[in-house]
Order: sequence, then C-alpha cells, then structure tokens
Amino acid sequence: MSNYDKFKEKTQSFYQIFVNKYTKKGANITYLVVWNLILIFLVIGLIGASFAGGAGAGYFAALVKDEKVRSYEDMRKNIYNYEESTEMFFANDVYLGKYRADLVREEVALENVSEHLINALVSTEDEYFFEHEGVVPKAIVRALVQEVTNSANQTGGSTLTQQLIKNQVLSNEVSFDRKAKEILLALRLENYFSKDEILEAYLNVSPFGRDSSGRNIAGAQTAAEGIFGVDISELSIPQAAFIAGLPQSPFAYTPFTRSAEVKDADGLAPGLERMRYVLHRMNAMGKITDEQYEEAIAYDITKDFTAPTNSAIEQYPHVTFEIEKRAREILMEQLAVQDGYEIADLTNNKDLRAQYWNLADTALRQNGFRIYTTIDKDIYDKMQVVKNDFAYFDVTHKFNEKTDPETGELMENNMEQVGAVMIDNKTGAIKSFVGGRDFSISSVNFATDTYRHNGSTMKPLLGYAPAFELGTLQPGSILADIPMEVPQADGKVWKPTNWNLKFNGLVTVRDAVRLSHNLAAIRGYMGIMDQDPLDFLFKQNFSQIDERYDKGNPSTVLGAPTYGISVEENTAGYVTFANNGNYLKPYIIEKIETADGEIIYEHKVEPKEIYSPQTAYLMIDTMRDVMSSRGTGGPAVKNLQFSADWSGKTGTTQDTEDVWMVASNPNITFGLWLGYEEKRRLTSDPGYTPTQRSQMLWAQLLNAAYEVNPEYIAPTERFQMPGGIVKRSYCKLSGMLPSDLCRQAGLVGEDLFNAAFAPTKVDDSLTVGRYVQIGGVAYEPLGSTPSEFVKEGPMLKPDFLKKLQIKDVEELAKYMENKSIFDNLTVLSTAPLPVNNQAPKQVGGVSISGSTLSWSASPEKDVIGYYVYHSANSSSSAKKIASVPAGKSTSTNLSQGTGFYYVVAINASGKVSAPSSSAKLGDPDKKEEPKPEPKPPTTPPPGGGNNGGGNGNGNGNGEGDDNSTDPPPDSNGDD
Repeated sequence: MSNYDKFKEKTQSFYQIFVNKYTKKGANITYLVVWNLILIFLVIGLIGASFAGGAGAGYFAALVKDEKVRSYEDMRKNIYNYEESTEMFFANDVYLGKYRADLVREEVALENVSEHLINALVSTEDEYFFEHEGVVPKAIVRALVQEVTNSANQTGGSTLTQQLIKNQVLSNEVSFDRKAKEILLALRLENYFSKDEILEAYLNVSPFGRDSSGRNIAGAQTAAEGIFGVDISELSIPQAAFIAGLPQSPFAYTPFTRSAEVKDADGLAPGLERMRYVLHRMNAMGKITDEQYEEAIAYDITKDFTAPTNSAIEQYPHVTFEIEKRAREILMEQLAVQDGYEIADLTNNKDLRAQYWNLADTALRQNGFRIYTTIDKDIYDKMQVVKNDFAYFDVTHKFNEKTDPETGELMENNMEQVGAVMIDNKTGAIKSFVGGRDFSISSVNFATDTYRHNGSTMKPLLGYAPAFELGTLQPGSILADIPMEVPQADGKVWKPTNWNLKFNGLVTVRDAVRLSHNLAAIRGYMGIMDQDPLDFLFKQNFSQIDERYDKGNPSTVLGAPTYGISVEENTAGYVTFANNGNYLKPYIIEKIETADGEIIYEHKVEPKEIYSPQTAYLMIDTMRDVMSSRGTGGPAVKNLQFSADWSGKTGTTQDTEDVWMVASNPNITFGLWLGYEEKRRLTSDPGYTPTQRSQMLWAQLLNAAYEVNPEYIAPTERFQMPGGIVKRSYCKLSGMLPSDLCRQAGLVGEDLFNAAFAPTKVDDSLTVGRYVQIGGVAYEPLGSTPSEFVKEGPMLKPDFLKKLQIKDVEELAKYMENKSIFDNLTVLSTAPLPVNNQAPKQVGGVSISGSTLSWSASPEKDVIGYYVYHSANSSSSAKKIASVPAGKSTSTNLSQGTGFYYVVAINASGKVSAPSSSAKLGDPDKKEEPKPEPKPPTTPPPGGGNNGGGNGNGNGNGEGDDNSTDPPPDSNGDD
C-alpha cells in the first residue's frame, strides 16, 4: 500500500470518524432542537389551551353563575311538574272524559310503554342514552362547529336528559347561557335520577302535536291513543317509529289539523319521511332486523290513523261545564283556606276571589285530578233523548235585545227552554238534570244558573211550611179566599187575584194548596210576616233572595221575589220536606283525587234542620192532594207509567212567563221549569196549555228514568208519618174544635195536626139566635114580627166575620163555591130589618091548578111571608090553612077540597095586606043529598083514629095553623 493510499485511508477513516461523530452529534442536536421546539409549542399550546380552557371554563362559570345549586327535591318537583289532563267520571266510576284544557296529557309508567317506542326514541334522539352521564361532549362539539360554520346539516347535541331539562326547567331560548345551564342541570339530573326515571319523565312531558280531534297533545300515552287509538303498550314498530319522530317538530310532523282532519299528501310527507328516518336508525342500531325494517318501511301507516272522537265537552257540554264550575269552586276554597283566608273573604273580596278562582282553574288543567260525580249516565242520556224528542215546545221567536256578535242583527233563536233537576232525598246528590234544549244555541244551564220567579211553588216554601212550623196554620186551618186590598209602601194599593180570577170563600189550607189559591196564601203569609219567614229560605241557600226588597213584601209568597230562584234551589227546597225537614245542600262532585289516588276532597252529607219532622210530614201530606186527580198536579201523575207516593206543587208566574212542576216521592225529588231565555208569555199554540205541557214533559222524563232504574224511581214504600201528629176534628169555620152548634150546622171536618199545635179551644164563632129571612138575608126580628116567621138556630158571631176581614155574610156567601155550607147557618145582617109602616099591597095572581094554589110574589122588600085562607062555602068563616115564608115558594098544595081560597101578605112589622081575590075549587055552594053513614070497618085503620093530617097545614110548606077564624073574603072577590 502506498503512502497515498495509506493517507487516503487514514483521511477517510478520520473523515468517517469525524463525519460520524459530528453527524451523530448534529442529528442529536437537531432532534433536541426539534423536540425542544415541540416541547415549547406543546407548552405554549398547553398554556394556550389552559388559558383557553380557563377562559372557556370561566365563560361557562360566568354563564351559570346565577343558576342556583338545585336539590334533589327541587329537581324532582320540576321534572315531574308537567300538565296532566284531569279526568271526569259519572256516578259508579263510569268514565266521562277529560277535563277541558289547552293541552291534553295522560301519564304513563315506563313499565307499560312498548319496547318498540323506547328503542325508536333512543335510537333516534340519543343513541348513547344508557352510557352517558347526561351530556355527550363530541356531540356538543359537533353541534358547536355546525353552529359556528352555519352548517346545513344540523344534527343537534342534546341528549334526552338535556331535552328534559329544556322542557321542564328551562325555556326554549336559543342562547349559550341557556345551553350552559342545560348542560350543568343535565349532569346534576343524571346524578339524582336513574335512566328509567329520566326516560319515563321524557315520555310524559314531550309534545306530540295534535290528536285526531285536533287537540294539542303531550305525553306518549296520549299520542298513542289520540293518533292510533291504541294503548301505548300495543304500538307496532311503524306506529312506534311515527310517534318517536314527532317530538323533534311536533306540529310539522303531526298528521292532523286543528280542525280534526287528516292532512293532505304534502302535509303528511314530512312526518312520513321522519318515520322512515327513525326506522333506519332503529335498524342501524340493531333494534330491528332487516326484515322488520323492510316490512315497516313498506307499511301504510295512514290506515292506522284513528277517527276523531267526541270530547266530553262536545258530547256532554252541560255536564262538563257544571263539573268544571263546581270543581273550581271547591279547589278555590281549599287553596284560599290553605293560605289562611276564610271562606267569607272570598265572598266579600272580588279581587281575592278572582285570584284564587284562576289558581284553581290552573290546578285543574295541569294536575291530572280525577273528579267523580253523582250524575247517573244512563238516566242522563235517556232524559236528553226525551227532551230532544218532545213534540210540544212552544214556537221560537226573535230576541228583543240579544244580537249576533258578527252581524249585529237580532238573534232568532229565543226558543222555549227547559231546566230540570233530579235530587236524591237522602243525600242531596244530583242524579240527573236537563240543562236546556240545545247547547249550541244557548250555553246557559237553565237547571242550575237561571234565576226566575217560581210562582206558586213558593207557597209551601215561604208561606205554609213556615206557618206550620210557627204554629199559626195547620192543614185544617181556615183561610178566607176573597178579594183583598194590600197597601203598599209607595202609597198604592195592591189588589191580588187568583189564577183563575175566581174567589173561593172560606177554604182549608189543604184545599188552598191543592187548588193553588193565591188570596188564601197571602192571608196566611201575612199572619207570619212579622216573624221573618225569609229566614227559612236563607238557611236553605236561596242565593238570590234579597232581604232589602223581599222582606215585608206579600207578593214574595206568590213566587215573585226580586231576583228569582234557580231550578236547583227550588227542587232542593222540596227535598227538605221529603227528608224529614232537613236541608241537604245539592251537589254533583262526589270526590276529587290526585293522579296517585290521594283524596283531596270528598263530599260530606251534612243535614241542616229547617223544620220539625212533624211540619215536614204535614207539608208532604198536604201536597199529596196536589198530585191527586182533584189537584193541579193530577195530570202529571196521569202521564206517569208507574205509581209512587207523590207529593208536589205546580206553579205559574204572572203573564205565564214561567211554569213549574216540582214533586217528591220517598227516594227522589224532581223539579222542572219551562220558559223562554228572554222572557215572554208561554202560549197554547202547540196544542196544550203551558201547564199541561210542563206536566207532560215532567212525566215523560221520569218515565225515561224509570226505564233505567225502576226500583229507585218508583219506590213501593210511602212517606212515613213521624210521632207527634194527631188526627182531630175541627170546625170548618174557625179550625177550632167543633162545638155542638158547629155539629148542628154540619160544619165538622177532620185533618192531621202537629200535636203541639192541635186545636184545644172549642169553636166560639157560633151562637144561637132568632132571625127572620127576607130575600135570603137574615135580620134580627122585631117584637111585632109574627112568630111563625121567626127562626131560631146556629148563627155566626159578627166578631168572627171581623176576624176574617169580611164585611158581612153576603160577601162571604157569594164567593163560596159550595154555598150549601150556609144552609144550616145564619149570619145576621148588619143592616136593620126593612120596615114599611104601611100594610103590604094586595097579593095578585091567585089561581088554582088541580090541587095547587099559586100566587105572585110581593115586590115589597119587607114582606116576610104569606097566609093562605080557606072557607068551605060562601057562608062559612075562612080559616088560615098555611103560612108560607117569602122567598121559598109562592104556592101550596090544597087538601081541604072544595071551597074558596085567598092569600094575604105579611110584612116584618106584622102588618097584613088586604085579602087577595079568591080562587074557587069545585062548587062550594052546591047542595048535596045526604049520604048514608058508612058501616064501621071490621078492623080499625092503622095509626089510630086520627087521619086528619095534623093541623091542616097543607103539604108542609106552611109553618102551622093557629086556627084563627078571620072573616071570609067577599064572595064576589072584591077588595
């Protein structure tokens, strides 16, 4: 090897050593530099990230700084604070429907939810639901990037937990502030609640668009029923997919319009596309097989859409609104009392009442109560059919004041309306009612919310029953039903009349009730007006009776209070009689429960004594006569298809604007009213009078109820008479115990009495006296009045007439329908006996026909009778053969045979007229051959030897013969 080669080799080795050494060193340096640079950048990045993270954390903290740390109880209260529809039930737990609300919702437990729906929901809305802790970071980052970049593909970053927080705790506001709070609360919610609890709450709160009836719905159970008509546990795969897709955009995807119609093809397309997306997600997540997916995709889901259903308010509007009103009243009072107020505060403070009324309304619409009522659905339904089919309603008129809000023209549907209420006598439960003819025409509930004059149905409530209780009247008490004048506060005079414009004289309370006499009722009521009879109505919650105007007003007893009575109030008043005198507040709400079954209200039957049992029974028994064939309510009973122990009252107001019929049997009381919404006279145009029509409808409604429950509507038992009631005879003049004179006059009646008020005094209205009658009027006789025309017998004392506010017996007698009551009774006229100091004029018109002598009545007012004379022939002395009182007859039968007859008139002072012309019977002066004496009979004639007929006073029309021997008249008949 040459030196060059050796040098080269050494040089190369050195170079290699140098290069290797320094190359390696450079590489190390480069590595270190690069690494350090990376470290520097990492440090800077970490510092930046830390700074950014800190800034981000600080920003996040700033966003949620005002959000309080919520406790478990607070979170639970918010999560489960969703509106749930209140449900209503008829009697016996028969489902009625959902309470009227802006949003229909029904709660469901997760265990009852279809697995298909859970899979569909999780697959579409939150695929990591069962793994995450409330939020999915990458989903949030993805959503932020999409938001920042304004990406067209917005996938969203909210978990089901976050959506629940948004729906129940926060608002729908789109802001970082709300989103930050949502994330924080979602994490906290996951810490407190299980996945099942969160999922169940989500299923119950989420909106799902509209149901087939066009109502807004929330909650998966409501969606399953309202869209497909099935329970949530029975959802098929395509049905579950359709429902699971709705929460993202409920009203865009819902298949129904607000007007309860299925959308057209364009309107359905978004919802169907969303369903297909949900099915795709379910398949991708392995929740359904490819075969199930293909089958579901091909399925025509539109054929599963359910038909519209009538809501409770559409099918039973009167019932629904009545339940709503009463339930709100109950909850309003409960809420106010819970806050420390008294019930009276709500009455006296309108603003406070409005506040709690609204709170109660909100509670009913959101808290999912269950309201149980007393209304018998079957009876109610039957009654509506009868009402709808009734053929005799009066004609419909235009309103005089009510106008159409759109056109401003007078409305033309002022139809004759009906309101009726059936109440259970033992509890006060309203079993059924008729609220009106047609809710779509008039939403007024004429059974509970209309106040009208109640006519003669007021008489037992305000007049007779209070008088029975106070002891001033009993069924056998006597009242004068004759014209009267009542001074008014304004100086005018009220002259009431009876409904038939007739007067009836002296009547018993029983008959006055049976035939509904007004004047008798007024006189009875005026006898207790100073004892505040209105209190009996106030104690029974007659809400519109106004003491300022109705107290001291006699017309109130005729059913003319200032503001009126509702059918419910009127009927409840008669329940008091049927319930032994105990008032029961009528009610419809039996109880109210929470969705969990906790009873927050239950009606308690709390009887309030208004009358004694004796008063109640006497009123019931008196009104039995009303329902008899002789009473004003007889036609109602005649139209019934069953029998029962009925007691009731009819009523008609002035100008026949209102007609009433109320009656009880031992189980129920049923009251009915007919009248126009805008008052006007009821007519007989339908072919029957208003009274007849009201009683026909009353009976037909009861017949319908009887078909449903005959044992209840037609009990076999009768009203039971309590102790303390006795039967007593009474004098028909005074109502007192009958005296001998009362019996002699034939004026004894018999009736029931409260033993505490039975008559104890003997009638003292009669006395024995002497009188003479002229023209049917009795006068006190003079000393010179012939004794044969003076009578003696029972007489009414003048004080009695004064007590009855009657001037004289003539006034009383002319109003008595049965005037025979006075046949054996006399009342002396207060006028003096008519006296003419001259002798009466000669009697004319004397004639004989057969064996009857007749003459013309004297025109003179003081003639009290006639004497009839007879003479056998013209040479015989005339003898008086008869005394005939004036006014009874102007003839007498003759038994004296041939001879001359004449008549004289006698006046009250005993003066006698000149003899009348004589009338001849036969040939008195003809001489006859003497006849041989007859042989004595072998047997004596019956009755002894005197066949002469007494004193020869003819046929008994005379008053006896004094055998006077006055001279015979001139044979020529001259005066």
